[in-house]
Amino acid sequence: MTDPRRGAITTATLGAAFLMATSAIGPGFLTQTAVFTAQLGASFGFAILVSILFDLGAQLNIWRVLAVAERRAQDVANEVLPGLGHGLAALVALGGLAFNVGNIAGTGLGLNALAGVDVRIGAAASAAVAIGLFLAREAGRAMDRFAQALGLVMIALTLYVVVSARPPVAEALLRTVAPLEIDALSILTIVGGTVGGYITFAGAHRLIDAGIRGRHSLAQVTRSATLGIGVASLMRILLFLATLGVVAHGATLDPANPPASAFRHAAGDLGQRVFGIVMWAAAITSVVGSAYTSVSFLRSVSSRIDRAPGRAIIAFIALSTVIFLLVGRPVAVLILVGAINGLILPISLGAMLVAAHRTGIVGDYRHPRWLTAAGVFVAGTMALLGARAMLTVAL
Repeated sequence: MTDPRRGAITTATLGAAFLMATSAIGPGFLTQTAVFTAQLGASFGFAILVSILFDLGAQLNIWRVLAVAERRAQDVANEVLPGLGHGLAALVALGGLAFNVGNIAGTGLGLNALAGVDVRIGAAASAAVAIGLFLAREAGRAMDRFAQALGLVMIALTLYVVVSARPPVAEALLRTVAPLEIDALSILTIVGGTVGGYITFAGAHRLIDAGIRGRHSLAQVTRSATLGIGVASLMRILLFLATLGVVAHGATLDPANPPASAFRHAAGDLGQRVFGIVMWAAAITSVVGSAYTSVSFLRSVSSRIDRAPGRAIIAFIALSTVIFLLVGRPVAVLILVGAINGLILPISLGAMLVAAHRTGIVGDYRHPRWLTAAGVFVAGTMALLGARAMLTVAL
C-alpha cells in the first residue's frame, strides 16, 4: 500500500531544495555572475567549479547535522557554546533584512525591464504577492510550489539566452580545469552568495518545519541538499555561459546593469523582456526565502514570534518594502553584508561540525569522517579567504 504521506514528503523535500536554490539566486547572484565573467572570461568557470564543491561540503554537513539534532541551527549552536546561537540569529536576521531590501528593489527592476512599470510600484506589488503566499491556509506548501515553479522558469529562460549567445563552450570547459587566472575574491563572493548567511539554512529549516528530521530521514535530507546545490549551480553555469558568449563576441556590458545588458546583447529586445522575468523571479523567491529563514532564526528568541511565525514573516517583508520605498537601495550596506555573509559561513559551519561529534546533541549518530574533513577544509579556507579579502580592502 502506498504511504499517504509520501507525496507530501516528496513535495516538501523538493520545496526545501528549491527554496534554498532560489534564495541563493537573487539580484546579487545575477550581477556577481555577469561581472566576474566579464572580468575573468572563461577562467571564471574554475571559480564556479570550486564554489560547487565548497557548497556541497557546507550544505551536506549542515543539513545532516540539523536533521539528526532535530533542531534549528541557532538552538544547536547554543548547545555548542551558550550565546552563540543568539549571536548567529542576530547576524542572520539583520543580514537577511538588509539583503531583502535589495531583493525588493530587484522585483521592481524586473517588472520595470519587463513592462516598464515604475520600480517603486512594481516593488510594492511584488511584496503584496509574497505576503499573499503567507496568508494562504497551507503557506508552507504554497511556498514550496512557488519556489519550484519560478526556479524552473528561470532555468528555462536563461537556457534560451545561452543558445542565443553562442558561447565558446569548449574554451569554457578547458578553462574550468586549467584557468588562466584564479581570483580568490570571486570564489569567496560566490560561495558566500550561494551558502552564506541565511541561505545555508533555508532548506534545512524548511525540512525541520515539515517534519522531515531524524536519522531515518538522512537519505531524503541528503538528496534535497544535493538537488538544491545542483539547481543553484545550474543557474550559475547558464548565466556564466550566456555572459561569456556576449563578451566573447566583443560586446561590452553596461556597468550600471551587467546582467541586463548581457541578456539584451544576446537576444535583443526579447532578451530585455526575458531578463525582466528572470530578475523578478530571482528577486521575489529570494524575498520569500530570506523572510522565511530569518524569522525561523528569531523563533528561538521570541515566544511571540514562535507562536505566529506567519505574521512575523509578513511583517519582515513589509518592513523591507517600507525601507526600500523610503530610502532606496542601500548599495554600500548590501556590499558590506555580502562580505559578512561569506564570513558567517566559517562560524556557522564550524559550530555544526562541533555539534556533529557531541553525543548530547546527535546521540550515537556517527558523522562520516570524509564529510567532517570536507567541512573543516571549507570552513578553514573560507575563513582564510575572508581574512585576505578584508586585509585587501583595508590596505
